[in-house]
Amino acid sequence: MLTDRQKAILSIIVRDYTNTGLPVGSKALADELMTHVSSATVRNEMAALEEHGLINKTHFSSGRVPSMEGYRYYVDNLIEPSPLEDNAEDMIKNSFQGNFNRIDEIIQESARVLSDLTNYTALTFNPEQTKASTLGGFRLVKLDERQVMAILITENGHVENQVFPLGNVTSEQLETLVRIINDQLIGKPLTEVSHKLQYDLPGLLAKYIAKPDAFLATFGQMLTDINKDRVHVDGKLNLLKFAERQDIDYLKPLYSFLDAGDGVAQIVKPKPDSVQVMIGTELRNDLLKDYSVITGTYDLKEYGHGMIAVLGPTRMPYSKVIGIVGALRTELANKLLGYYENGN
Repeated sequence: MLTDRQKAILSIIVRDYTNTGLPVGSKALADELMTHVSSATVRNEMAALEEHGLINKTHFSSGRVPSMEGYRYYVDNLIEPSPLEDNAEDMIKNSFQGNFNRIDEIIQESARVLSDLTNYTALTFNPEQTKASTLGGFRLVKLDERQVMAILITENGHVENQVFPLGNVTSEQLETLVRIINDQLIGKPLTEVSHKLQYDLPGLLAKYIAKPDAFLATFGQMLTDINKDRVHVDGKLNLLKFAERQDIDYLKPLYSFLDAGDGVAQIVKPKPDSVQVMIGTELRNDLLKDYSVITGTYDLKEYGHGMIAVLGPTRMPYSKVIGIVGALRTELANKLLGYYENGN
């Protein structure tokens, strides 16, 4: 159990080390404490904090830095949420004022805003649906004499498109394809659409098209892709700002991890409707042992729930970032609910 003075000293060490990146010494601590104490008293308190495993002494200075346990104690017990700055609040609200044609566009915009506001790497995740997605629309667009773009839309606003070779298919046959898909599949759950695609549609389409295999393969791949978790990443280069070595090769494994898609989602299991902090070894991945992840979940009622996340160094201003994540997830949820319910 820490004394009030020890709590105050730990808070100052975390705050000053976050701001400067330099170990914090006893004299600086004595000057910053609200009550006057000697440097010797501060050194004794620092020794106690070190025994608790909350701070560490560095090799090149007599000052102290927070340990992973120290950050954890600070986040759980001492943190004071920072109010959102006016410019940050305006940026969050203004970023969602435009017209968006797809859910993906809204989620991608939230990643950009989150990265810009924190100067760290942001990851935003498309909503995980709580009910089965259904097919909302399908059409084919002829690009040239050799290629056609297929566009698949779900009723909750997700869009997939892929290009496939036209082959010896006429414009009339393309119209027939679209009519059959719309007649047979619109409004049906995607699981049922996949079943019909495999067992019912090949024979039906073969009556109108000699070789529908390319189209069926494209449609099947689109159904697979639309069910995948979508992760939008912004600000990857921000990792260079606080890397131990200013060498992009040093960060390549981490970049690959982020590019893989839902790696962070597999590590972090946030509680519904909450903002959480995971620090260093808590992330159970050696690539992230010097990083922290702050996540915020957002609830879309019957439309599902999703997550936003900030990846930054363990030496980050937790109270500020927690405030930004909390505000952004609320604004994002409002925008997405408006899109689902009103189409904008």
